[in-house]
Amino acid sequence: MSPLAFARAYWRHSRDRRPDSHVAPYRQFWDPSEDEKIKLAFRYKMAGDGFATTENEKRILSWRDVYKGERAFLIGNGPSLNKLDMKKLASERTIGVNSIYLNFDNMGFLPNHYVIEDRFVAEDRADEVNAMRGPVKWFGNYLNYCLKGDDVNWINVRMRYDEHENFPFFSTNFARQAWTGGSVTYVCMQLAYWLGVKTLYLIGFDHHYVIPDDAEVEGLDITSQSDDPNHFHPDYFGKGYRWHDPKVDRMELGYRKAGRFFEMDGRKIYNATAGGKLECFERVDYDSLF
Repeated sequence: MSPLAFARAYWRHSRDRRPDSHVAPYRQFWDPSEDEKIKLAFRYKMAGDGFATTENEKRILSWRDVYKGERAFLIGNGPSLNKLDMKKLASERTIGVNSIYLNFDNMGFLPNHYVIEDRFVAEDRADEVNAMRGPVKWFGNYLNYCLKGDDVNWINVRMRYDEHENFPFFSTNFARQAWTGGSVTYVCMQLAYWLGVKTLYLIGFDHHYVIPDDAEVEGLDITSQSDDPNHFHPDYFGKGYRWHDPKVDRMELGYRKAGRFFEMDGRKIYNATAGGKLECFERVDYDSLF
């Protein structure tokens, strides 16, 4: 039996028979053929059952429960980061996203894990991201047209933004898939769950955005024409950089869903942000944690 035939047979008899219909969210840039989709579905479904067919899935599986019972910090990118002594996190478990490396001078370190799921960030920051060394990289597999590296863990990020009663889905099996929920940090919460994190502290989750008057807006796509007022650094989405309308109400649905999944497993997410408008998690004082 050929590998493709075996993949087809495994797919037909898998416990999860749903096709990965949302595996290619940016089809104009990455649109696998039907056979390639079957192979990918086979790979990730096998990984979800604990069997690695490639080095990529072997790496992903190796991270399961590595931080079991420990605490970790998920670093958002709001301007409130500038109110915190970030150097206190140097020896902590940390997850960062997008252009967090612009804060290196204030932090003195790069996060242990680094995640991108948005194509604007991937395309506009590709050279910097590809050159970055240190963090464990976790990227949606549809971004491999611009992001590169043998050290990348290519994850099966699936997008579904139609209105349905279970929005958004939350994956407890990161080797199988991760679901979008309006923010890359929602993918990070699923990663933290996979890593076994018991207590997850959020910082930099200001949960408030303004669209500058001079920004170019086309639907949900925004191109900045001046400094970024929404993040810790003016160049984060500064002039010429593209971003999407954040839709904080949708983001909060994801955060609440993640909180419930953590609590159902005896874990907890806390908000240690300095201020901000995110109130769906119990708050704790950042400095009190050290």
